[in-house]
This record gives sequence, C-alpha cells and structure tokens, in this order.
Amino acid sequence: MARDSSATKARILAAAFDEFAAYGIAGARVDRIADTAGANKRMIYVYFGNKEQLFDQVVVQAVERGAESVPFDAGNLSRYAGAIFDHLTADPRLMRLVMWKRLERPEATALEAESYARKTAALAAAQREGHVDPAHDPADLLTLVLGLAQAWYTTAGDDPAAEEHRRAAHRAAVVDAVARLTGVPGAPQDPAA
Repeated sequence: MARDSSATKARILAAAFDEFAAYGIAGARVDRIADTAGANKRMIYVYFGNKEQLFDQVVVQAVERGAESVPFDAGNLSRYAGAIFDHLTADPRLMRLVMWKRLERPEATALEAESYARKTAALAAAQREGHVDPAHDPADLLTLVLGLAQAWYTTAGDDPAAEEHRRAAHRAAVVDAVARLTGVPGAPQDPAA
C-alpha cells in the first residue's frame, strides 16, 4: 500500500502546531508530535529535518494562513487591526505560537521580512496619497498597529475570548485606537471596521 506523504505531513504539521503553541521549541517533544500525528518519529526528521526546522515550518504555515485570512489593507488600518484581533480570537494558539517564536527564534524569517517590507511600502504609498496620517514612519506605524491588535493577548488581565461582550469592547477599543492613530485629520472614519 502506497504511503500518502502529503497527508502524513499535514498531520505532523497540525500536531506540531499544537505542541509548539503549548510548549515552545525547548519544551516540545518530537515523540508526542509523532504520537498525536499517528506518524513514525523518523518521518518527522525525513520530512522536516530537526525540531527547529519543524518549528520554522509551522510558523511559516501560520504566517501564510494569517495573510490569507487577514489581507493587509494599508488604506484602512483600523479594519485590518480588527481583523487581526478576530483572527487571534478565533484561535488563541496563534498568539502563543507567536510569543514562543519571539522568545526562542527572534530573528525574522525571509517570509516575515518580505511581508513587513511589502506592508511598510504600501503604508508609505497610502501616506503619500493622503489615506493615512503621515505623522509616523511607516515601519513604526505598522509596529504600533500590530501591537494594538495583539495587546489583549500579550498582557495579563481579561481573556478576550472569554465573554462575548468583553471581546466586543476590546475589539472596539483596538479599532478606535488604530483609527485615531492612523486617521487623516478631518477625514471620515470607516464605521464598518
């Protein structure tokens, strides 16, 4: 019977996502990933290399899925921030994975660097066209927007996924703060953000 390598790789990546989100690289165990995936431990090394390379692949996959789910909109950063908040609320493991990445592999991957450069270039264009307040450098502005969108996941306190009414209030605060930060004075704000 022929082995379905794509299905095995998908199961390994799904199991690795759970494992790395829970334990980071140092705490993750390849044995647990293999058991959860129903795969031979040796196949993890064949398909992905070492544990760090598997982690990197999990991060790449999460970044790619995030980019598909939350397209960047330089002209409406408050909507973008709200969409990031929603994306993180839908799967709290994502923020845990991001935090482990920042702690254990802080260097930007080529994909992350390319994505950031593309977004800052789009922001600079939106500023030149008068869609975004030019008061801040595009790289600083992007960092602030991302920080605001992720704020409830990186500080102690309310769990934004816990109660619907609190989540809505948190989201509204994020959208409002980004609109105030990025808005062109006198320009109408998009209420559908």
